[in-house]
Amino acid sequence: MNTGAPWPVPKEAQDRVLGIQRKLHKWASDDPNRRFSDLHNLVCDPATLMMAWLRVRSNRGSRSAGVDGQTARHVEQQVGVEKFLDGLREELRSGSFRPLPVKERLIPKRGGKLRRLGVPALRDRVIQAALKTVLEPIFEADFKPCSYGFRPGRRAHDAIAEIHLLATHSYEWVLEADIKACFDEISHVAVQDRLRARVADKRVMALVKAFLKAGILTELGGQEETLSGTPQGGILSPLIANVALSALDEHFTQAWQTKMATRVERAKVRRHGGATYRLVRYADDFVVCVAGGKEHAEALKAEVEQVIAPLGLKLSPEKTRVVSIDEGFDFLGFAIKRVRGRHGRLVIHTYPSKRSLQAVKVKVRQITKHTGPDQAPDQLLHRVNRVLRGWCNYFRHGVSSATFGYLRHYAYWRVVGWLRRKHRKRNWSWLRRTYLKERWPAHNGVELFNPVALGTSRYRYRGAQIPLPWTAGYVALRDHATAMDYLEGLIAR
Repeated sequence: MNTGAPWPVPKEAQDRVLGIQRKLHKWASDDPNRRFSDLHNLVCDPATLMMAWLRVRSNRGSRSAGVDGQTARHVEQQVGVEKFLDGLREELRSGSFRPLPVKERLIPKRGGKLRRLGVPALRDRVIQAALKTVLEPIFEADFKPCSYGFRPGRRAHDAIAEIHLLATHSYEWVLEADIKACFDEISHVAVQDRLRARVADKRVMALVKAFLKAGILTELGGQEETLSGTPQGGILSPLIANVALSALDEHFTQAWQTKMATRVERAKVRRHGGATYRLVRYADDFVVCVAGGKEHAEALKAEVEQVIAPLGLKLSPEKTRVVSIDEGFDFLGFAIKRVRGRHGRLVIHTYPSKRSLQAVKVKVRQITKHTGPDQAPDQLLHRVNRVLRGWCNYFRHGVSSATFGYLRHYAYWRVVGWLRRKHRKRNWSWLRRTYLKERWPAHNGVELFNPVALGTSRYRYRGAQIPLPWTAGYVALRDHATAMDYLEGLIAR
C-alpha cells in the first residue's frame, strides 16, 4: 500500500486504476475459483479514492446531501478535496470507518405506490465507489451474458435486441417476470455468501456488511434498521443486486449449456415434447423466452421461484405473467410484438410502449403548462428539447417513426399554445413572423427539436462477447445513453 504517497492528478489516477482493474479481471477470468485476499489495500489506494471522488463529483447527485448535510461543493470550498480524502483514507486504514444511515426519499411509482430511494452521505458514496472500482472487475468475470442491467458496456438496447433475435427464431412464449421489492428484500446472508466465493479479505467483507446494515433515516425523522435489502440510490447497490441475482443467470445458463447447447440438441428436446428457453435480465426485471407451449412457460414460474427463494426474494404476482409474442408485452419502455409486415411475413416490432409515450407527453405538458413571468421562449425550448432529445435517442432503435411523427405534432402544438398564452394580445400573423418564420418554433437561435428528423435504425444484437472496459475492443457508451437506460428502466417497472 502507498502509505505516504501524494494524491495523484486525475490522469495519473485513471491510468493506475485501469491497470489495477485489468489485472484483477484477468486473474479472475483465468481462475474461476480464485479468492482475492488483499483488496482492502487497493480500496485505500490514493488513486482508487481519487477516481472514486471524481466519479461521485461528476454525478448530478453530488448536489444532494446525505444525513450529514455535506455536498461536493461544500467539500471543495470549505474542507478541501485532499483533506477530505485524507480523512477517509485514515479511517479506512485504522478500521474506524462507519457508514452513516441513508436518507430516505420516496418517489411515486405506477399504480400509486412509492419507491424508496436512499441517499447516502457523500463520504459513504466515495467509499462505495472505491469498493465498486475494486470488486466490479472481479465479479464481471463471472457474470453471464444474459444480464444487461447496470453493467459496464451494456445497455437496455442489448437486452431488447436479444429478445428480438429469440422471438424471430421460434421463441413464441414469454414469461414476463418482476421480482417483488428486490432491492428491499435481498437477503444479506445470501449476498455475503456469494461475495465470499471471490473475496477472502475480511476487511472488505466487513465494509460491505457495514453498508448493508447502515440503516435508514426516514422522511419522518425516525431511524430504521436494514435487516435485508440494499437501498436503491447507493453506488454499490446495483453491483450487490447483480451478484445476488447472478444465481438466476447461472441456473438458466447451466440448463442451456447442458441440454440445449447445439441446434441438434434443441431440436431433439422439442421433438420429445420439451421446450428450450433463454433468460434475458435487466437488473430485477427479466423475461424468459420459450420455444415450446404455454404450459412450458407456466411451469418456469415455479422454477424461478425456487431459484430466487434462497435469496429472500419472490416474484410479484401483479407483474408476472405468461404472454404470447403475438399478444405482445412491454419491457424496458419498449413494446415488443409480432405483427404481419408489409410483404405479408410475420416480423417482430419493437417500438415505444403506450406508457412510455404517455410519460414523455406528461413531461412536455408540464413544461408548457404555465407561461411564467421569467421564462423566455428560448428557455422553454431548451427545456422541451432536453426531454424530447433524450427520449427519442433512447427509442430511435426501433419501429418508432409513427410515434415520432405523433410526438412532433404534439410538441409543436404544445409550444405554439404556450406562445399564444404568453402573447394573448398578439394575433396569429405576429406569432408567425416572430417565432414561426420557417413554420417551426424557434427563438434566439434555439429551435424546437424535431423527432422525425432524428430518424430510426435497428440496434443490432452484439452477441455474448460484449467487450468490457478492461478488455480490448471496448468502446464506452455515452453518458446520455447510460442515464436514459436508468430512467427508462424506472418508467418500465
